[in-house]
Amino acid sequence: MRYLIAMLCAIPVALLATIYVSSPVASWITAQFQFDDPDGVANVHAMAFMATNLLAMVVGWMIGWWIGGAILPKQREI
Repeated sequence: MRYLIAMLCAIPVALLATIYVSSPVASWITAQFQFDDPDGVANVHAMAFMATNLLAMVVGWMIGWWIGGAILPKQREI
């Protein structure tokens, strides 16, 4: 059940990050470099965008894992 709570928290956090955070962060990271061709700009922007989304999903998972551990009783292993 704790895994389900973690997944249910990870999804909205990743969605919110995709909508509000990832694009500005990716644009900022891309602006820190100088490029010779447009493909390099697109590759760095896409990589930063996906990395930000992955980080947000991990943060959401950790929040859900913590919430699941706090509200669910401890289970004994058999």
